[in-house]
Amino acid sequence: MSSPSHVADTPVTQRSQLLEYVASGEKTRDQWRIGTEHEKFGFRLDDLRPPAFDGERGIEALLKGLVRFGWEPVEENGRVIALLREGASVTLEPAGQLELSGAPLETIHQTCVELGTHLNEVRQVSDELRLGFLGMGFQPKWRRDEMPWMPKGRYQIMKSYMPRVGQLGLDMMTRTCTVQVNLDYASEADMVKKFRVSLALQPVATALFADSPFTEGKPNGYLSYRSHIWTDTDPDRTGMLDFVFEDGFGYERYIDYLLDVPMYFSYRDGVYVDASGKSFRKFLKGELDVLPGALPTLRDWSDHMTTAFPEVRLKKYLEMRGADSGPWSRLCALPAFWVGLLYDDAALDAAWDLVRDFGAAERHALRDGVPKHALKLPARLGSVRGATVRELAVEALKISVAGLRRRAALNDDGIDETRFLETLVEIAESGQTAAERKLELFHGAWKGDIDRVFGEFAY
Repeated sequence: MSSPSHVADTPVTQRSQLLEYVASGEKTRDQWRIGTEHEKFGFRLDDLRPPAFDGERGIEALLKGLVRFGWEPVEENGRVIALLREGASVTLEPAGQLELSGAPLETIHQTCVELGTHLNEVRQVSDELRLGFLGMGFQPKWRRDEMPWMPKGRYQIMKSYMPRVGQLGLDMMTRTCTVQVNLDYASEADMVKKFRVSLALQPVATALFADSPFTEGKPNGYLSYRSHIWTDTDPDRTGMLDFVFEDGFGYERYIDYLLDVPMYFSYRDGVYVDASGKSFRKFLKGELDVLPGALPTLRDWSDHMTTAFPEVRLKKYLEMRGADSGPWSRLCALPAFWVGLLYDDAALDAAWDLVRDFGAAERHALRDGVPKHALKLPARLGSVRGATVRELAVEALKISVAGLRRRAALNDDGIDETRFLETLVEIAESGQTAAERKLELFHGAWKGDIDRVFGEFAY
């Protein structure tokens, strides 16, 4: 989840400004970049509990410790709640999950160096504080009421609002972690094609990255419980966005969708004004009762765009949001998968051919089924029925590999970016997700002891 945006406080007096804001994300191919974000759970090494914000071993102490590596602290009400450095940021999710929002980079090689550098810096500081970090999609041990809350104004507003619109919103906030990638588009038509392909294939990514099979120390019956959480969080701002596949879809239609997403807040003079459940359309008319007569600014609009949580999100770029967090190798694999599919024209065409015949019911069946069944979920592959998501994933990975080969982005050793897909290819070919492997350990070598996951899978 985002901190306040750094967009100018330009008043929005015309709807066309909203359109221009989204359209300003268009970039020529040579300007396309890769922005990778990932979240991870902190835990104290002695008792495995998530660290609070305060205290000698708290999350704020960790953030302050990271300042030694050249990060600039960001404060809210005198507390350090984020860090900035060279286009990247380190921020906090509601229960202290630590998020790296990476800088816009040219290659996956650079992305992986950035990720490795960050994890090394976190490890150095966390070792001093006797903390560890775990990459999974859902907190495997602790109850919701045992999770701490970070002192960020927007989270207090969301904490109050979430139970009014869904049963699992507070779990989403406090007990989930994801990895996502942000990618560029050249034009409105390019955005539309990439949006459709990535939205239709998002369940495949969910299946490949499924790694959240435990709740409160026991198997929960899902392979990606994190993905299931989103089905009962807030129907006004989540889901598969069927309108993306309708004729005429473009910037205007997405803006209409966002205007109908209820607000959370407006950030004014360093204070989060609670506007939860209220209409941005009324805000545009100066009719927001909590800010009488005030018009929104472009910063309000930028902030509001971050409060919609569909499987793929449009801002000034496209965000792929379907994957559970995981180890370093899969953090690198997520951007590789989508860059291979979306940043090469032939791959984009081939990926669209893979899903273009899917109807809304089929897309929803995939999205709703993969949290429980992952790669084993029945799926259609072209005209062939009786296949599974595993076969669909294998084909998608072949297309991605070919796209990365044609990109031919080489590291200093002359190796291209396809190396980062090896972990996903192995998962697809074996048909066994990370979640299923952890379940085997839980029922076997771990003898039902969930504490073992913290020791064996921490960064």
